[in-house]
Amino acid sequence: MYIIGDYVQHEKTGNIGEVVGYGHRIVEDVYLTTIKVRLLKGKDKKSIVEDVLSEWAPLEEELTSQLFSQ
Repeated sequence: MYIIGDYVQHEKTGNIGEVVGYGHRIVEDVYLTTIKVRLLKGKDKKSIVEDVLSEWAPLEEELTSQLFSQ
């Protein structure tokens, strides 16, 4: 599980963002945990998206430092 402030990368789109909240979604009677992510880099930069937790991976420390050194 991620904590608010963690940086994550979407496994399919490659979008990078910061975790800003949590939520849930029920699909076919299955409760799924979601995270709310403020996008920092990607197609919809600066928007907030909510997606299933399993679609996101922690951003590697090296990529995080590169993101903020630009």
